[in-house]
Amino acid sequence: MAGTELTTLLGVLNSKREHVLDILEGLDEEALRRPVLPSGWTCLGLVHHLALDDEKFWFRAVAAGEQAAIDEILGSRENAWHLSTEKTAEEVFALYRKEGELADTFLASADLEAAPSWWPDFFGDWRLYSLREVILHVITETATHAGHLDAVRELIDGRQRLVLT
Repeated sequence: MAGTELTTLLGVLNSKREHVLDILEGLDEEALRRPVLPSGWTCLGLVHHLALDDEKFWFRAVAAGEQAAIDEILGSRENAWHLSTEKTAEEVFALYRKEGELADTFLASADLEAAPSWWPDFFGDWRLYSLREVILHVITETATHAGHLDAVRELIDGRQRLVLT
């Protein structure tokens, strides 16, 4: 049962990851870096955020307790939403794919009932208690941001991922 549930959860997560990348396909660097909404975030900044603040943070640091990821997160002053012009779109997309692959490698043999291996103190009393909750949290985050990207892509050039008739 747990294997089937894990397979289902990973299937949903991977479909949301693909959604994120698919909706941005064909946009050039300028469009990917252009803020469209008043809040000022960019499509590329959002993918960078998903790579670092969702995939790396929640799976490698929190769930797996990978010390290198924890150290990078705690030591970083980088705001994942705002990237330098030195990082290309290809590099950001590759980072997102790589973090997803690293997460999937860990998750493939993980116990859904297991508690997170590390929990940051900056969350105060809020907590996720199992790997299942962590996966569901990342699915929710990824799906939410995929929806943001759908709306922004339509504003940029009119492209719709799902055409409504």
